[in-house]
Amino acid sequence: MTTATGTLPFSKVHPELAGIARSLGSVFAGRAAAADEGDTFVADNYRDLRHSGLVEAGVPADLGGGGADIAELCAMIKELAHHCGSTALAFSMHTHQVAIPAWRWTHQKAQPVVPLLKRVAAERIILLSSGGSDWIRGSGKAEKVDGGYRITARKIFTSGSPIGDLLMTGAVVDEPDGPKVIHFGLPMKSPHVKVLDTWKTMGMRGTGSHDVMVDGHVVPEEAVALKRNQGEWHMLFHIISMIAFPLIYSAYLGVAESARNIAIDLAKKREPDAHVISLAGQMETELRAAQYALGNMIAVAERGDPSPVTTNEIMIGRSLVARHAIAATELAMETAGGAAFYRDNGLERRFRDVQGARYHPMRVGAQQEFSGRTALGLDISTTF
Repeated sequence: MTTATGTLPFSKVHPELAGIARSLGSVFAGRAAAADEGDTFVADNYRDLRHSGLVEAGVPADLGGGGADIAELCAMIKELAHHCGSTALAFSMHTHQVAIPAWRWTHQKAQPVVPLLKRVAAERIILLSSGGSDWIRGSGKAEKVDGGYRITARKIFTSGSPIGDLLMTGAVVDEPDGPKVIHFGLPMKSPHVKVLDTWKTMGMRGTGSHDVMVDGHVVPEEAVALKRNQGEWHMLFHIISMIAFPLIYSAYLGVAESARNIAIDLAKKREPDAHVISLAGQMETELRAAQYALGNMIAVAERGDPSPVTTNEIMIGRSLVARHAIAATELAMETAGGAAFYRDNGLERRFRDVQGARYHPMRVGAQQEFSGRTALGLDISTTF
């Protein structure tokens, strides 16, 4: 069973990332209910994450960071989720936005990513993502002006927005040969950027995933990292899929694991009957399926071969982790019995938090079409 320990000094006590996350766990768990009940961003947790060294953990060591690999980062996110699902999910967004350029540096020696990674290591800036709301088609308008592009956009699901420094996003620009999506980093301190108070949700209430309004910010031409055809798969998205989704779904698996632990503790307080024993067995089975699926996602990511085949494997894993994590958490509610209905026991929050696993791309219908087309040898170059 996973248990939280008290907060310990961050340096040298727990050299492994999951250990550092565990040392923060009891404090984060103590703040989780208040953030949930008040729809309040977990800002204090981010302060502790900055002090802990976890913000720069995924930056390669030769660029000043912790040099953590994908498995270590996933273990860190999963451990955070045992204590506070909102912190884990929001931080997975920063973590994957660091891990993607880190992979490109390590495997491709892509020079353009170096300044960003050095900033994360030196300044501990927080990166935000709009990828889930943009995905292949992109969103927002980019208008060509002298020296760059004027951006008008509303970016939804921007986790960590109240504290973020740089939003990694894009916008659509109309060109004679068809619409293109440009990718860039958007400084959150720009006077043309505003965080809207929109995040009032069923679960993951502490993630601060508000809408971000962009009205007239000009991105310099030299700050555009990539331009691609709208609606078509670009190799960058195979890299994103390979790296980002094991990290994001580690948060949901961690929520399900903590739900299981709470349920077992509550069930042990009374004499279990055959029905409760059966429910506990079903819960264990569903949870194991989610763990196996995430394990395969991590193994695929570690293989380091971004491609349609890899994306297919990752997205199948994404659907399986979601399905089985949700099922395991539902069974945790049943196993615990009526005690699960009380908020003080923490199960109902985890039940609400895990529902978010349904909504990240590719959602089940799109994933199944992608997988079906892959199996049948059909074109997968269009939007999913």
